[in-house]
Amino acid sequence: MSRPEVVVHRDGDLLAAAAAARLVTRLVDAQAARGSASLVLTGGRTGIAVLEHLRATPARDAVDWGRVDLYWGDERFLPSGHAERNETQARRALLDHVPVDPARVHVMAPSDGPFGDDPEAAADAYADELAAAARPEDHGSVPTFDVCLLGVGEEGHVASVFPSSPAVYEAERSVVAVRNCPKPPPTRVSLTLPAIRRSREVWLMTTGAAKAAAVSMALTGAGEVQLPAAGATGQRRTLWLLDSAAAAKVPELFTPPLA
Repeated sequence: MSRPEVVVHRDGDLLAAAAAARLVTRLVDAQAARGSASLVLTGGRTGIAVLEHLRATPARDAVDWGRVDLYWGDERFLPSGHAERNETQARRALLDHVPVDPARVHVMAPSDGPFGDDPEAAADAYADELAAAARPEDHGSVPTFDVCLLGVGEEGHVASVFPSSPAVYEAERSVVAVRNCPKPPPTRVSLTLPAIRRSREVWLMTTGAAKAAAVSMALTGAGEVQLPAAGATGQRRTLWLLDSAAAAKVPELFTPPLA
């Protein structure tokens, strides 16, 4: 498990722009090293802003988008094309504007998809898709993602793994259905923390003073059951990308100069 790093930006827009620039470099490096790259996408205001900045920068063309495998950390179990689905937002922000290989865009099934209104079946199918993508060197049923992007909720949730929920206790499955979420919509499909930890790098991105307490607790030893963000760690790097407000309670040990 990597020791967390913290980078603080003045505001959310600068954070998103800087994260997009970092992401270009990371994907290009992964492709140079292994021929392809894998990225786990997140929704939310910051996650989609990163994709919008990535679309806008000319540097995006340094990435061979046909050799990027795209996954999602979680998805709202809604009909295909619904405006609140993370997939819909990601396509509008970036994926419809770059030459991705459709076969390498790994979408979590919608509620009107092949499994109907059955989120458990959708979760099982996504777990099977991850297992099919895993290679012998991954030593398990989840591929080793190059970067996993995550937002962080005010109560410390990541993906759709909420504090003290059944999902946070899951130790075996890579993907679960999540019902009765405390935030709408109530039904979702999510990677579990063990699956998230199969990432070489995990980037936790969040903004606003309402997140400051959760950020501080995650960095200072909170347990993952009470604060799932504390359990979202990368194999090589765990990077917290914050704005000044979200970083307000970060201990001095972690606080670098403003980026």
